[in-house]
Amino acid sequence: MQAYFFYIMRLHRNLVYTTIDSLNAIFNEGEYADKVVARALKKDKRWGSSDRKFVAETIYEVVRWKRLYAEIAEVREPFNREDLWRMFAVWAVLRGYPIPDWRQLEGTPERKIKGRFDELSKIRKMRESIPDWMDELGVKELGEALWTKEIAAQNQPAKVILRVNTLKSTKENLRSLLMDLNIETEFLKDQTDALVLKERANVFLTDAFKEGLFEVQDASSQLVAAFLDVQPGMRVVDTCAGAGGKTLAIGASMRNTGRLYAMDTSAHRLDALKPRLARSQLSNVHPAAIAHERDDRVKRLAGKIDRVLVDAPCSGLGTLRRNPDLKWRQTLQSVAELQAKQFSILTAAAKLLKVGGRLVYATCSILKQENQEIIEAFLKIHPEFELLDPKVVLTAPFPRQNDLPIGASADSLFWQLWPHQHETDGFFAAILQRRPNPLDPSKVMPASDLAVSE
Repeated sequence: MQAYFFYIMRLHRNLVYTTIDSLNAIFNEGEYADKVVARALKKDKRWGSSDRKFVAETIYEVVRWKRLYAEIAEVREPFNREDLWRMFAVWAVLRGYPIPDWRQLEGTPERKIKGRFDELSKIRKMRESIPDWMDELGVKELGEALWTKEIAAQNQPAKVILRVNTLKSTKENLRSLLMDLNIETEFLKDQTDALVLKERANVFLTDAFKEGLFEVQDASSQLVAAFLDVQPGMRVVDTCAGAGGKTLAIGASMRNTGRLYAMDTSAHRLDALKPRLARSQLSNVHPAAIAHERDDRVKRLAGKIDRVLVDAPCSGLGTLRRNPDLKWRQTLQSVAELQAKQFSILTAAAKLLKVGGRLVYATCSILKQENQEIIEAFLKIHPEFELLDPKVVLTAPFPRQNDLPIGASADSLFWQLWPHQHETDGFFAAILQRRPNPLDPSKVMPASDLAVSE
């Protein structure tokens, strides 16, 4: 964490009150940070862009550094409003704001706060503001050196990245349209459909968004569509489609041909896909709410599908940059319980593939227990599937780094993006193909022999 940022700006009471109310909703009422922030930004129509930026960024900052700030402020959960004010005071001091003469901030010990920050910054779990279990699990899974780099990178705010809807626009045209609105963007190196905002802006209010010219989507998620290598006319299933971010990218790759099933056990999440579909002009996407991975609607497609994406439910521990409240929602037990679900979904989804069909298993996690270990366990009992090498599958124009596709490594058949290395969310993928002729189970590569990339 970097501290002592100095702003030529004073604190405004109404903005700070909104921040405190929002933190109370997140910490004490269990609301999701993104929902709370979205609601907070609508509170006062008189607020300008700098006001909204202050509210949004401050809420996320205090959520991100909750453990560190609470330790410095000497408060414990559940936080009362006085506790939240003390934590806010820590944030203000470390960000260099002059402390105003407000009753709630009387007696703020500025020197003590800075001293405690310097002291606690020597301890990784405090410096990075993470639970004990997460620090221990990270070291166990990744090793000290890699985990230290990873968790530090995960505490840096994520950039806002747009995916251009190539059915309606080009990135050059979209960039020009946004420039007319004083929203500056940059091209993302080697990624054909992506633009990066130079500064945060509410792009959802633009006509370009309302007309379906783009979606907001991290670079890692955009890349996953390329793994499927979809072709016009194929039958494709996105098994855990949610609100459909990857579905839309896949549909655009199919050029509105073929048939793309967007499945999810949450009808509510699929409902969020419908307006996005309307904006996108995709007509080949068919949302399907299912009860579970063994639903009859899934079984009827067995052996008929060319491509399957399993964007499996996961801990989300690769997305802490944009979802810092996940640190406080997950537990060691909740993460461990995901493995059985991930394996079950993968097993059911694999039955959809025709011979020669391809399945991509993906998570936004950096933990081996949700990634490599799931694939290894699956391959051990499914000789009809083989693991494809991303170095071979991901050809030009897929972005490259060090003469390899980004995320691929020379000694692994798995694909992994690391925030500290790639400046994306943490993301894992494995590419499986149904063999024309299943191997003798006795000749299947033992799971232990599969290389694992760090």
